[in-house]
Amino acid sequence: MIIHVTTWRGQLVHAHVQSGPGGSAVTAAQGSTGPNPISPEGKELVWGAGSFLVFLIIMRIFLFPRLRKGMNARYDGIQADHEYAESTRTSARADVAQYELDLVEIRAQAAMRIDKARQTLDAERTAAIAQANARTAQQRSVAEAAANAARLAIQDQIAAAVATVASRTTQIAVGKSPDSAVVQRAVSQAMTTGAQS
Repeated sequence: MIIHVTTWRGQLVHAHVQSGPGGSAVTAAQGSTGPNPISPEGKELVWGAGSFLVFLIIMRIFLFPRLRKGMNARYDGIQADHEYAESTRTSARADVAQYELDLVEIRAQAAMRIDKARQTLDAERTAAIAQANARTAQQRSVAEAAANAARLAIQDQIAAAVATVASRTTQIAVGKSPDSAVVQRAVSQAMTTGAQS
């Protein structure tokens, strides 16, 4: 087994190689002349710190106020937009409430107009029915009067025909002519009794 150990001491590099637990060890020493790549030099530290301070001063004096001004302007713009949105939302809510109130009022007016129209239609229908009933009653009374007049006109003819038939029948049955006044009285009495029953 080979073990390799390297140590740094100042400018020299020491390497120890051991082949095993009982083996021989080989040591090599080498001198290093180059700069250390990890550790910065003093001039580099001074230039880095100086450039950082110059950049910091430029940032603090010139760039940061502009950045702050831009951020404040943006914040103010956003705040104004929020206020405008809130006022628009409040205005929209007020408009919606007014619209709902107007809608309720319009619905109430429409209901009143519908009720009024319904009452008008009911009154017109009642008047039309009353006029139709009056016309019907008048036509009925005219028809009844005409029927009564026709009945009375025919009744006299029927009475005369019955009197003629009764006289003729009596003349045939008895052999002599009855008195026309008696026949007329009997026929009218029979017709009056039949009409009443």
